[in-house]
Amino acid sequence: MDIQPQLIIELACLGICTGFLAGLLGIGGGMIMVPFLTILLSDRGVSPDLSVKMAIATSMATIIFTSISSVRAHHKRGAVRWDLVKGLAPGIILGGAIASMGVFALLKGSYLAVFFGLFVGFSATQMFLDKKPAPTRQVPGVGGLVGAGGVIGFFSGLVGAGGGFISVPFMTWCNVAIHNAVATSAALGFPIAVANVAGYIVSGMSVQGLPDDAFGYIWIPALVIIAACSVMTAPLGAKAAHNLPVKKLKRIFASILYLLAAYMLFKGLSA
Repeated sequence: MDIQPQLIIELACLGICTGFLAGLLGIGGGMIMVPFLTILLSDRGVSPDLSVKMAIATSMATIIFTSISSVRAHHKRGAVRWDLVKGLAPGIILGGAIASMGVFALLKGSYLAVFFGLFVGFSATQMFLDKKPAPTRQVPGVGGLVGAGGVIGFFSGLVGAGGGFISVPFMTWCNVAIHNAVATSAALGFPIAVANVAGYIVSGMSVQGLPDDAFGYIWIPALVIIAACSVMTAPLGAKAAHNLPVKKLKRIFASILYLLAAYMLFKGLSA
């Protein structure tokens, strides 16, 4: 697949935007990245089924680099709850492996997409209305965190996102402050991405019809260009996250979740 100047510019713009969103909202930018990468791959002759899977896998691969850049900025401000990262990471790795090495290759996901869209829409409404969690609700124990991590890793692997669309509402539901939730979600992006990318590579190695510049399901040129640009803008997003009022940050995040819900519902209902 030829890499022309126009494609480099398109991928660079995509990286700049998604990097900023990753730092601002802890979402990894996957819900913007995946549709655009699908279009770019389809325009270059990749089959519809493979273009979607490659877009999801490549989006997830960029999160490895974006999360490192974003979490460094959040960590300097002392916002990352490393205790939650340690508690959620084992489940995330297990859930991501199941999704990327098994279900990803087999499931078309129309029913899952509808359910997921409704769930995300509900979560967005709760955040947009600034619903306060019950005062007695606390972060669960080891078993609860492992289970929650498994859900986050599994669904992230199916949609190519960093998990913030589940982990941030979950943490705020457990009375974790929104700024801490966003920062911790950015840190969780790394184990989510590593676990799922390993699965995408393994499950894609034997697939026929992938372009020459793919490694498993990963589209290497897009990964390199988007990652290089996103790591520059992720710290800017993280800085903006700490300068915005809490309610405004929640509503910005809820708006992103509504877009995600609408996209997932459309994909599921039109399948």
